[in-house]
Amino acid sequence: MASAREIQSRIKSVKDTMKITNAMYMISSSKMKKAKKILEDTEPYFYNMQAAIARILRHVPDLQHPFFSVRHLIPQEERKIGTIVVTGDKGMAGAYNHNITKMTDEFMESPGHHKLYVLGVVGRQYYSRRHADVDGSFRYTVQKPTMHRARVISDELVRAFLERELDEVHIVYTQMQNAAVMEPVNMQLLPLKKTNFTPFQIPSGTLQEEIEMFPSADAVLDTIIPNYLTGVIYGCLVESYASENNARMVAMQSSTDSAKKMLSDLSIQFNRARQAAITQEITEVIGGAKAQKKK
Repeated sequence: MASAREIQSRIKSVKDTMKITNAMYMISSSKMKKAKKILEDTEPYFYNMQAAIARILRHVPDLQHPFFSVRHLIPQEERKIGTIVVTGDKGMAGAYNHNITKMTDEFMESPGHHKLYVLGVVGRQYYSRRHADVDGSFRYTVQKPTMHRARVISDELVRAFLERELDEVHIVYTQMQNAAVMEPVNMQLLPLKKTNFTPFQIPSGTLQEEIEMFPSADAVLDTIIPNYLTGVIYGCLVESYASENNARMVAMQSSTDSAKKMLSDLSIQFNRARQAAITQEITEVIGGAKAQKKK
């Protein structure tokens, strides 16, 4: 059994660690709430942009536009696929980073030439060790995502898609279902799918409002879709940031609970060690007294 002094030292160490985990829990809680508020404030604007694209497609259902070009003539094995991977800048967030890299690795096993646009220090370090094809254009921190960064990312990927440097664009990020469930998601950004904007068929004979697009529907979509993609990427960055902090909250709460249980066990061990020491001292005193009587 360890001595009482050693157990006291371990108890102090566990208490110091518990202070750190409690502080990290509070910081992550504040960041998560702030990120969720930002997401709620910006969502209506981009939902309206999605609705505007749906209106255009509803009025011009046979519209052919480069952003909707599937490029079905290119074999799957020869398709150039760009993937934005949103990881964290640090660990101590449970399986948050592992789930993202695992989904990305599985996706990279599918046919095609994969190119990664990795956001976050953890992801960049992970894929640099694996010598993956990683574009170094966006060496951003994922802390405090901004609309400017989302627009820079969107502009570069839209350019690469239109100039046929990429045939598909995906984003792998973490979606927060609720306070306890966070799921990695692989979303296809380009080419866009018309079915995502027209989830239901309008019955024939239904009256629809008249809209006028100037100078043309193509020109309107040329302006709306890049802004829409910027909003989608920004939403993914914010949601990933909120998910990361939520995962860190769960991890720190689990660590704090484990520390409390460890302190309880150490307290019992300390009391036993102290009682054993007291018993030994009493035994030694009694033994000494008996020896003195014999003399």
